[in-house]
Amino acid sequence: MEIDLKNYNPDVRHVNDMEEVMYDQAWVEDTVNTDLYYMYRKLKIENELRYDITIIPPKMLGQEFVKTKGHIHQGFYGEVYMVLEGEGIYLAQKGDENNIEDVVVTHGKTGDVILIPAGYGHVTINPGKGQLKTANWIAERDQGDFSLFERNQGACYYYIAAPSTGSTSSLQAGSGQAGQWIKNPRYQNVPELRFEEPLKEVPQNLDFLKAK
Repeated sequence: MEIDLKNYNPDVRHVNDMEEVMYDQAWVEDTVNTDLYYMYRKLKIENELRYDITIIPPKMLGQEFVKTKGHIHQGFYGEVYMVLEGEGIYLAQKGDENNIEDVVVTHGKTGDVILIPAGYGHVTINPGKGQLKTANWIAERDQGDFSLFERNQGACYYYIAAPSTGSTSSLQAGSGQAGQWIKNPRYQNVPELRFEEPLKEVPQNLDFLKAK
């Protein structure tokens, strides 16, 4: 779906909006309040679903790769993401700070499709040197709830720059930069990461995105 974003004004997420969820708090204290990513909402409404686009320019948040704030859906909704440009890492977690039942990571590149199951909170990360342009289909009535991520300083795992010696838990991004996953100590009972491959096309019927 081709949409000229020049005709739309995005909502902008700034550094100050993200302070509560960042890994590198020392960096936050010393940096200026700049733009981090851009959200173009309700570009299309179809069959009770809305189509959005988010653009995440490449940036390091201190030691951490730039990411979205993270949210869980207030209703029991799923979401479908499409990578329009660049590459993204999509982390989805089920549970709360007392017990994470499952945490899954999908690494997508241009043309890939990522499914976020209902009941999972999630974060999108740009691990590359170029911008990540990602679109999504979601229920029109859905509202994101950021509170779990705000009170626990982000998701249950952080994706940070790997040490030069490398790490067995690192993921090599297409840009040549390596990242390392580390657990967020504010969460209890966090399982090891589970990795899934992206889909290659959007499901023809998206009715499953609407809560029963």
